[in-house]
Amino acid sequence: MSEVFEGYERQYCEISASLSRKCSSAAVLDGEQKKQKVSEIKSGIDDAEALIRKMDLEARSLQPSVKAGLLAKLREYKSDLNNLKGELKRISTANPNQAAREELLESGMANTLAVSADQRGRLLMSTERLNQSSERIKESRRTMLETEDLGVSILQDLHQQRQSLLHAHSTLHGVDDNIGKSRKVLAAMSKRMDRNKWIIGGIILVLALAIILILYFKLR
Repeated sequence: MSEVFEGYERQYCEISASLSRKCSSAAVLDGEQKKQKVSEIKSGIDDAEALIRKMDLEARSLQPSVKAGLLAKLREYKSDLNNLKGELKRISTANPNQAAREELLESGMANTLAVSADQRGRLLMSTERLNQSSERIKESRRTMLETEDLGVSILQDLHQQRQSLLHAHSTLHGVDDNIGKSRKVLAAMSKRMDRNKWIIGGIILVLALAIILILYFKLR
């Protein structure tokens, strides 16, 4: 819904309601007071026509999906304005007898005005509902933006945590490599120590045999 169209719509509904009240009051007036009231009604009708032209231009400049609904509402406003023009014509008739005949011929005018008033009431209610819907849409949009900001913040935190985990994984991998190297060094040292033990044992055995042989020859 265009905010510009909504502004024109509210102005038209206010003018239409005011014109309906003025037509009702002008019907019971006579003389100069009636002429003044008729002049006010004509001026109000001109303003209403200007607003309808503005609404028509605004509606036709919008997207087709939105334009169709606005043009349908605009047709109701034009019908309402035509009813007001007919009421003004009946009120401004100079000949009372002719006015009476027209009133008899247009006996359904009262019902038409009642229907028009009911239509204006429905239009005002529709406008109010549209305003409430617009507010709900704006609130939903604000909530969506806040949720999007929260989601971006969570993704940034997850990215930082992922980087920390990758760094920890790299550190643990380095520690595993160091442990593997240490194990190899310890295994090599253990083999060397075993070899040294065998060498020392062999030397001790040779020395023991040498001592035994020396003692044997001395005793003989």
